Amino acid sequence: MTLDSVAEQLTFRPANEASWEDLQAVLGDSDAGQCHCQRFKTRGWMWNVTTEPERAGLMREQTNCDNPRARQTSGLVAYLDDEPVGWCAVEPRTAYPRFLGRTPVPWKGRNEDKEDDSVWVIACFVTRLGYRRRGVSYGMARATIDYARERGARALEGYPMLPAAGKDVPWGELHVGHYSVFEEAGFKEVSHPTLRRYVMRIDL
Repeated sequence: MTLDSVAEQLTFRPANEASWEDLQAVLGDSDAGQCHCQRFKTRGWMWNVTTEPERAGLMREQTNCDNPRARQTSGLVAYLDDEPVGWCAVEPRTAYPRFLGRTPVPWKGRNEDKEDDSVWVIACFVTRLGYRRRGVSYGMARATIDYARERGARALEGYPMLPAAGKDVPWGELHVGHYSVFEEAGFKEVSHPTLRRYVMRIDL
């Protein structure tokens, strides 16, 4: 099965329309399962003093899993043959305090309103163990475009990594996505603020 064929077979649900059990199955015991998507949601010291159960509780509130009537959620869950296989955190950029601070990734060389709610961000991807390297993140990146547009976004950004030729990056660091994932979905490079990190964007 090719990467494209897997990506085409995926279906997606906003997290509030998915179950907490499905999302936990995707996160598992990985780095993402320890983080529960709080790395960019908190500022500095708050990350260091929270426990894993506390972070899980925060994520459950943010996703509103099992609550299809909820007005807000924080991402998409991907399914392959009704099996949960992927998670993608995607929200307005203002939902991520760490992106609004002094971090050089979004802002180096750019002059833009940090409080613009119409600019959304793909903060991370998680592919369930056993389904990796099968194109799940590629399908998810495509799905975020319509998802964000339908919710009023005028632009969507990501901050992926591109390892140097012949170099590898541990999976835990690639939670922000690989450059090729965004490129294939139609995102364009905006800047290259660090050795391995890029800002990529698509106008909706």
